[in-house]
Amino acid sequence: MARDFPKSTDDWLNDDGREKNGFFSSIPSHIVDFIQTIVVFGAIFALIYLFVAQPHKVSGNSMVPNFLNGDYILTEKVSYKLNPPKKGDIIVFKNPRDETQDFIKRIMATPEDIIKVENGEVFVNDIKLNEPYLPKSTSSRSGNFLTEAINFTAGEDQYFVFGDNREHSSDSREWGPITPNKIIGKAFFKYWPIGKLGFIKQGF
Repeated sequence: MARDFPKSTDDWLNDDGREKNGFFSSIPSHIVDFIQTIVVFGAIFALIYLFVAQPHKVSGNSMVPNFLNGDYILTEKVSYKLNPPKKGDIIVFKNPRDETQDFIKRIMATPEDIIKVENGEVFVNDIKLNEPYLPKSTSSRSGNFLTEAINFTAGEDQYFVFGDNREHSSDSREWGPITPNKIIGKAFFKYWPIGKLGFIKQGF
């Protein structure tokens, strides 16, 4: 025997049994769902951007030959919350002279290290650095801050950073060390150009 369903179950049917315009009547709810999805993804992206990783575009030639103008990298922000930066790390930080700009350089000396530039070479704790990532013809000139053949001892919260392109880099040799609060994170992955896709090698 046929069974009559309660009227409340026929919300989506007209009296003659034809389906109502369900799609059009639900457009407002679809819009709300879409907006909610955008908000959720936006919030997730914002959290990742602020606390996990941030994309950067290399502008300029201070890190040639290892980073070229126009390269795209990801900077991760987690590891330095767990452990301090190390010598040889490639980091992104706020330009000490203009915090609207971000710089990319390599850490040469960490807190309490003794650093010196002499005869085109870099010495840390009286040991000449071996830098295989640089062309053999590279000469590390001194600057206004790290003057020729003068030792400088980094303070307990000071890091000295140099560009790999020593002849064409504004860095700690000119304006001195940076402090941890200026460091955004470690450059850890290059994603453009595609031919250079991969993790960024750290260290000396």
